[in-house]
Amino acid sequence: MAGIMLHRAGPGITLQDMGRPGYLAQGLSRGGAMDRLALVEGAALLAQDATLAGIEIAGSFLTLSADAPVRITLTGAPMRVLCDGAALAWQASHLLQAGTRLELSGSRGGYSYISFGGGLETPELLGARSAHLAAGIARMLENGDELPLGPDAGHRTGLALAPLARFDGGVLRIVETPQTRLFPQAERARFAETVFRKDARGNRMGQRLVPQGPGFGLKTGLTLLSEAIAPGDIQITGDGMPFVLLAECQTTGGYPRIATVLPSDLPRLVQAPAGADLHFRFVSLEEAVALERTEAKRRAGLHADLRPLIRDPHDMADLLAYQLISGVTRGDDLERTEG
Repeated sequence: MAGIMLHRAGPGITLQDMGRPGYLAQGLSRGGAMDRLALVEGAALLAQDATLAGIEIAGSFLTLSADAPVRITLTGAPMRVLCDGAALAWQASHLLQAGTRLELSGSRGGYSYISFGGGLETPELLGARSAHLAAGIARMLENGDELPLGPDAGHRTGLALAPLARFDGGVLRIVETPQTRLFPQAERARFAETVFRKDARGNRMGQRLVPQGPGFGLKTGLTLLSEAIAPGDIQITGDGMPFVLLAECQTTGGYPRIATVLPSDLPRLVQAPAGADLHFRFVSLEEAVALERTEAKRRAGLHADLRPLIRDPHDMADLLAYQLISGVTRGDDLERTEG
C-alpha cells in the first residue's frame, strides 16, 4: 500500500477528519478538524468526499514525501511550500511525485491542511481517524511516522480555489443561549459593541478572548449547574473573560454562556492570528438557520468555483485582450527609429 513518510514534524501536527459525532452522552466531544471548511475546500479540489482524513498543521512546520505519486491539496492558513525546492501555490491541487520532498513552513498561525487523493487510511477508532488529544485518542504526528494512503479514483490536478476570507479576524455572528438572559440587557449590548482581541492562549479545546474594557462577570456565575455544551458556546469564566469552546471542548460545563458562535463562523475565529480584532453580532435563531443553510449550499457547490492554475488558451474567450508578447512596437514607431 502506498503511503506518506514524515521526515520533519513540528509540534501541533495531527491527523484530522470531520470528527466523531454521537458520543456526547459518553463524555466525548466530536473533535475533528478545527477548520472543517479547509477540508471541504481540499475535497472539492480533489473531487472526493470531505470526510477523508488529512493532516492538520497548527502553526508549525512539516516535511514529508510519498513512496508513490499522489495528488495533494494545500488549504487553510497559508504557508510557504517547497517541492524539492520549487515553490507551490496555496489553495490549489498538485501532483506530488514519488520520492520528492514537500516542505511547509512560515505559518503566521491558524490551521493549515494537506489533503491527499484517497485520504489517509489509518485505523478507525469510534468511527473516525482523527486525533482527539483532550480525550487521549491517538497523538500528535512525529518524525518517522508512516501514514497509508487510500485508493484514489481521481486524476486531475492543477486546480485552484479562492478561499473564503477568514484569516484576519472580523465579525462573528452569534445566537442567544438559554443563559443569555442571565446577563442584564446593558451587558449584552456592551458585549455586542466591544472589540475583543484574540489571546495567544488557545488550543483545540477553546480560545480565550480579551475585551477592550472590563470583563463580563456574572454574580450568579459560580452557582450554575453544569449542563451540556457544544463548540461555539461562549463561556464567561471567573475572571470575566469570554472563552469560546472549540472542537475538543468538554461535553458539560457550569460557566454561564452569553452566546453561541454560528458553526459557519468558527473558521474565522480559529484562523485569526493572535492579537486579531474580533466583534460579535447577535442574530435571531431564524436568521442563523438561514445563514447555515446558505453556507451549506455554498460549500456543496464549491466544485463550480474551481479554476485552472494555468489557463488553457483554448478556453480564453478574451484571449485578444492579453498582451502575449512584450516589446512589440508599431510600424510607424519603427520607421521613425530607423530614420
